[in-house]
Amino acid sequence: MTPTIDQTFAGRSVLVTGHTGFKGSWLSLWLHSMGAKVAGFSDQLPTDPCAFELCSQAPDFGAGDHRGEISDLAAVKAAMEKSQPSVVFHLAAQPIVRAGFSDPYTTFATNVMGTAAVLEACRMMPSVEAVVVVTSDKVYDNTGSPWAFRETDRLGGHEPYGASKAAAEIVAMTYQSAGFHGAAGSLSTPRIATARAGNVIGGGDWAADRLIPDFVRAIAEGRDQKIRQPRATRPWQHVLEPIGGYLLLAHALLSSPETTPEAINFGPIEATMPDVEEVATLFLDAAGATKTKLIVDEDKNAGEAKTLRVDSSLAGQILGWTPSWTAREAIARTADWYRAHLDGSNDLRELSLAQLADYRRATPVAALKG
Repeated sequence: MTPTIDQTFAGRSVLVTGHTGFKGSWLSLWLHSMGAKVAGFSDQLPTDPCAFELCSQAPDFGAGDHRGEISDLAAVKAAMEKSQPSVVFHLAAQPIVRAGFSDPYTTFATNVMGTAAVLEACRMMPSVEAVVVVTSDKVYDNTGSPWAFRETDRLGGHEPYGASKAAAEIVAMTYQSAGFHGAAGSLSTPRIATARAGNVIGGGDWAADRLIPDFVRAIAEGRDQKIRQPRATRPWQHVLEPIGGYLLLAHALLSSPETTPEAINFGPIEATMPDVEEVATLFLDAAGATKTKLIVDEDKNAGEAKTLRVDSSLAGQILGWTPSWTAREAIARTADWYRAHLDGSNDLRELSLAQLADYRRATPVAALKG
């Protein structure tokens, strides 16, 4: 019988970096619902509003709600010493592509040195058995080719965000090396894997310069909204898709590390993705936002790749992972969440848990079912 992730995480001590962020809050909610002893480490609440507050998650962190800069090694070590995690999910990052153009130094400092700080703390913490480092689908050397990237493809970066995440992958490679740990005298040699996913959508994201959050703000303010790359395509997926993958990856690192890949993609199964304009149109329709119109204002100097696809076949072969919701279903679920928020709902935690339950019922992955 296939062990479920509930059996893996119930009662287990887990540290989530970036727990107040969009993906971090959803991951923490799922972990708490399974009975994990969850601790978090973040510098601050990333946006106002944010899902962490709207879903009343602070009491979920009985093992500690720690705050500090992710690149501050002493602060990260202190949080680990207090929480004694068995598993670490590293999500803390500067996550916005366009912010990398305006502040490249902070992007590199956070995403590269933050990853180094987390992994350095982990190698000195005997309690840590497994670490999942969340990077991005933008770690690949994207020259505009239409093929879907595989884990063996070349890493690279033509803008600060992608480059910083590719560099974080190389940092992780060092800490995956048994030779390094032997020479460095590590107290612990945790099993480490990187997870490459991106362009996730779902309720609770208010980051600047992201498609859905920009339209949510426009709806709230009763105005129209511009889109800058209408024909661009991305591997759109609901936030619960990669999070389920992260949980499966950690489970595999604990149970069968010798057969678990050191890097793995999590992306949608659909061969053809809707472009930016279609995603925006579908979202506005699903949200019932008749007063907000999209305006095409193409930015030919955006500095972002127009096409991005990842091949997730390795996740299927090794972890048994496969997506559950199509892009259109993901957009509809996202619109439901934001419509409830815009209508003044005080039950966003319950709605989030209900969507999680729906996802777990729908998934064909036995280990993810509740």
